[in-house]
Amino acid sequence: MATESFDLVVLGAGPGGYVAAIRASQLGKKTAIVEKENLGGVCLNWGCIPSKALLRNAELVNTINHEARSLGFSFEKFEADYAAAFKRSRVAALKNSKGVEFLMKKNSIKVFMGEGRFTKSGEIAVFDADGKESAKLKAKNTIIATGGRARPLPGVEFDGNKIMQYRDSIMLEKLPKSIIIVGAGAIGVEFGYVMNAYGTEVTIVEMLPRALPLVDAELSDVLSKSFKKRKIEILTSTAVKKVEKTKKGVKVTVEKDGKESTLEAEKALVSIGFMPNSDKIGLEEIGIEMEKGWIKVDENFKTSRNGVYAIGDVIGEPLLAHAASAEALECVERIAGEKTYGYDKLRVPNAIYCQPQIASVGLTEEQAKEKGYDIKVGKFPFSANGKARAMGDTDGLVKLVVDKKYGEILGAHIAGHDATEQIIELTLAMNLEATPLELHKTIHPHPTLSEAVAEAAADALGHAIHI
Repeated sequence: MATESFDLVVLGAGPGGYVAAIRASQLGKKTAIVEKENLGGVCLNWGCIPSKALLRNAELVNTINHEARSLGFSFEKFEADYAAAFKRSRVAALKNSKGVEFLMKKNSIKVFMGEGRFTKSGEIAVFDADGKESAKLKAKNTIIATGGRARPLPGVEFDGNKIMQYRDSIMLEKLPKSIIIVGAGAIGVEFGYVMNAYGTEVTIVEMLPRALPLVDAELSDVLSKSFKKRKIEILTSTAVKKVEKTKKGVKVTVEKDGKESTLEAEKALVSIGFMPNSDKIGLEEIGIEMEKGWIKVDENFKTSRNGVYAIGDVIGEPLLAHAASAEALECVERIAGEKTYGYDKLRVPNAIYCQPQIASVGLTEEQAKEKGYDIKVGKFPFSANGKARAMGDTDGLVKLVVDKKYGEILGAHIAGHDATEQIIELTLAMNLEATPLELHKTIHPHPTLSEAVAEAAADALGHAIHI
């Protein structure tokens, strides 16, 4: 079997890998990409895209079920067909995956379907689904973008049916009558929101003191109150000790304040985080340094092996598709010797898409204090925003964390309708080193939800108008 040579070979065709391949091709590099499953990776096929399709359906179902009367709508008989929602989510996923396939052809990127593994010589062998070697690749540079996978609970194995990970849940054509979700992070609350909208009894168990433990505490509080209204139970400061399958479903043993109790449901979803896909790709053959499975890289995304780089979930936080894409551009442009914009993990926005949506960038109030900043905080509730009142969607707030001495925006946090669309204004403001004064003096159209950003900035300055 002849060895094919490339300027760049990318392992993994998710949002990090395929973006890296396209940018390399744009820069005149002969490029190949290796993917063992579907082009687009987890995000396009089993994560970001299909889950947002389901969340959109759930939002509409909740609007009809809980707000239709106040909006002046009435229905003799309303039925929410989850099977149809599932089908729509798969169509969205397929179109995006096909879109990546088109982009590979458009940019003359050679695609190898199979599992890529490094050999001792530093070349890459590609193996098909049957384990047969199908190609040998040699590259001047290689980017590892193999992503991550769901982390199981110690001693608990996913079975794809009663004990699920996110990929199992996203592929359900019929929802269970009840579910216990372990972990109140982004995946846990998003799936909880969707299933609750369609009538599933949802219990979320979180080991830490609050839901969404990594976001600002006030945003977490907004979501928890909203979920309580929807009868989604969130058990915080509660540890899962055991998950067992029963004839009817699952039994979960939990412990809170030293006391054990059991929860029962039709299914369990474990969403306690991710682990890197750094095994089974031959990293030990070429001496790549790792820490607990995460590939170690420097500020240029270089690994310990010359000519081998890594980006995305496989190198650790932030485990976000858009972070992987940003890292891909930086990495490829640095390899090519291009002048780059720079990459700052603190400027990567985070977005959670249940309702109310949660979005943030930079430091939380607690983190800023821990780092020793003397801060001031500006806030504005959507309950005082005219557009939010007109929409009948007033849960949430905009919150800015500002350095008192220099006026630098250290962090920005939004809970509320379309928070994930609004956070970009604040991300851009932080990138441009704008202060609350510039935000406040930027004229925002009225009425819009974005006016809450200007009002929060005014509040940080001490002269908010509408509160």
